[in-house]
Amino acid sequence: MRAVVMEEFGGPRVLKVRQVADPVPGPGQVVVAVAYASITFVETQVRAGDGPFGRPALPRVPGNGVGGRVAAVGPGVDPGLVGTVVVTTTGGEGGYAERALARAEDAVPVPAGLALRDAVALLADGRTALLLHRQADIKPGERVLVEAAGGGVGTLLVQLAAAAGAHVIGAAGGDAKAELVTSLGAAAYVDYRRPGWLERVREATGGAGLDLVFDGVGGRIGTEAVGELRDGGRVSAYGMAAGADAEHDETSLRSRSIQVIGLTSAPTPAQARALIADALALAAEGGLRPVIGQTFPLEEAAAAHRAIESRATFGKTLLVPTGHDGD
Repeated sequence: MRAVVMEEFGGPRVLKVRQVADPVPGPGQVVVAVAYASITFVETQVRAGDGPFGRPALPRVPGNGVGGRVAAVGPGVDPGLVGTVVVTTTGGEGGYAERALARAEDAVPVPAGLALRDAVALLADGRTALLLHRQADIKPGERVLVEAAGGGVGTLLVQLAAAAGAHVIGAAGGDAKAELVTSLGAAAYVDYRRPGWLERVREATGGAGLDLVFDGVGGRIGTEAVGELRDGGRVSAYGMAAGADAEHDETSLRSRSIQVIGLTSAPTPAQARALIADALALAAEGGLRPVIGQTFPLEEAAAAHRAIESRATFGKTLLVPTGHDGD
């Protein structure tokens, strides 16, 4: 089969398509014929050697999320699972390929009425957005800032916060994302690449301050955004697309009774599967719409990484290993 193999750390050029042996399922495993593979920003950091969990062993096939039909099962797995359309994590690698191995227990069936490409777009981002949303416990009328509002997680957080009755301000880089973000339910959009962006946030809140910041950027932007919280507000910190965490004065946060929430600990595998199933069900019912901004064939994995790193992408980016781009 064809797979993207990474033999060194570095720029997108290190992602090379190679012919490799088909995976063989062991006990408790399945092989998925990959129709779509998810790409995340963290995977670009891992490729560069700057991932949050250190450098993995090489060579490796990147990719932690796929969707497709179960093609084979290993010992101890119900053979009736063959042919089922599923989305699944892969344990951290192996997704950028025509076939991928996964634990059978991690495979989540795609509900009727939901396109497979949408299900894959929700695999990682839907799980994350739904968890953050539930932790934040948004109340109607709250003023919520969503950073990276044009990205995979951000577009979902805008929808979830708006559905909860919040006054949502979407923030991202570039004017081109304004129409998308407001179409998803944001009451206002600000471009944080422009000087004076915080002034526009204040205008959008009527000077009342923010109740909640979803900080998926970190760095200077995350630090500045938290400064706009009202006393008693909260920040949901879950990412560092800027390359560093936001810097917070813990004494100041305590004195202002600002609560820091977010991905302080990863969900258990069972909790992650439940979150994925809930996100898929919500989307199948029409309550959540993943935004797929672009797809790339397997041979253009490097181009996909370049696009994500340049901040030129909208919503979710997917790889299409088999030329399939139907449902």
